Amino acid sequence: MSCLTLRLAAAVLGLAATGANAQQTDLCGGIGENGQWIGSDAAGSDISRAPDHLEQMALVMLRDEYVALFSLSDPGPVRVEAAARGTGDTVIDLYDAAGNIVASDDDSGGNTDSRAELTLDPGTYCLALRSFDGSPLTGLVRVGRPEHQPLTEGLGPTPVATRGTCDPSAATPITLGAPLSAPVETTPFYSFTLDQPTALSLTAENQNADPVLTLYDAQGDWLAENDDFEGLNSRIDMAEPLPAGQYCLAVDALGDTTLPVVTSVRNYDPEEVMQSLYDRGEAAPPLDGSYPVTDLGQVQTRQRTDARVGGAAAWHVVEVPAPGLLLIEAIAQGQGDPVLTLFDDLGRQLGHNDDSGGTLDSRLALRVQPGTYLVAVRQVDDSVQGVIRVLFERYVPARPE
Repeated sequence: MSCLTLRLAAAVLGLAATGANAQQTDLCGGIGENGQWIGSDAAGSDISRAPDHLEQMALVMLRDEYVALFSLSDPGPVRVEAAARGTGDTVIDLYDAAGNIVASDDDSGGNTDSRAELTLDPGTYCLALRSFDGSPLTGLVRVGRPEHQPLTEGLGPTPVATRGTCDPSAATPITLGAPLSAPVETTPFYSFTLDQPTALSLTAENQNADPVLTLYDAQGDWLAENDDFEGLNSRIDMAEPLPAGQYCLAVDALGDTTLPVVTSVRNYDPEEVMQSLYDRGEAAPPLDGSYPVTDLGQVQTRQRTDARVGGAAAWHVVEVPAPGLLLIEAIAQGQGDPVLTLFDDLGRQLGHNDDSGGTLDSRLALRVQPGTYLVAVRQVDDSVQGVIRVLFERYVPARPE
């Protein structure tokens, strides 16, 4: 083959690849742009025709996600799953070709694995895998039909995010700002009506029941779902106002369905939402005195402090005067299972750790530049109260002789 022929062939292949990438640019609202076909190519990723389940090894980078693409040529039931290899807590979101979320799950696969079973129309779908806390993880994603071997153990009957599962006319009415308490087995559905566009927060609380919330519109179209927002309690924040109309809220329980679950629908409060993020150590609070933060000053070599932690995270701020390595440890003094999260002064998360070195204690070691750093220490179980000892050590690079 001549050099000219090779160049022409390469050009044709390049154009074909460019065309394929262009087709994926808008897939699933842009989510599928960097996605990988779960069956190697589009033809091999049709779950309706696949003789067995299809799966991929997925590498999720820090605060990123991995996207697997698949399609259905016929309508039918599908199971989508993700499981971490080693440590990690998977979360999956399933998007249709237009970019609408049709299913979302955290732990329905059992332990920290993710799983959703639903009936899908023909079309192309994007299965996005991310880490619950934004940390890197390696895992498997699998898509199959019900007769295929599952990847995860599952939890028995799980919420199914499909059209028509929640009928407002047959649901228990709930009023904005007036919580209702009832077991899931007797009251699985609630309905409410909005007279005008309204941003909402919806919650379901009873950690022993482990509730799951799913929001639908009057036509039964899936709008949002949540499991384990705060501990095992669930919450959906619709920051963008919902249009006026009727809605249906499904409440399921992954635990004891006979226990009462307190369900509420109330107006969305941005300040309350941010306060909740600070309390959970998921966003860095301002340093203007409006939120309690303990100032530990400049880290010279080694210093420690004790904090009674339970419910809300305990926050500390430190100054690092020179480039080097910052080591932070959180050690339970008796009862407790601490979690550490580190932010810079702009609110960017730099590190997160739970259960280091085969213990329940936590440790972070990061290279840092001079600046201000915020550290959140919280309990895995926010119902536990205990003293956590926090240690800071700073190491500087060795000087050449």
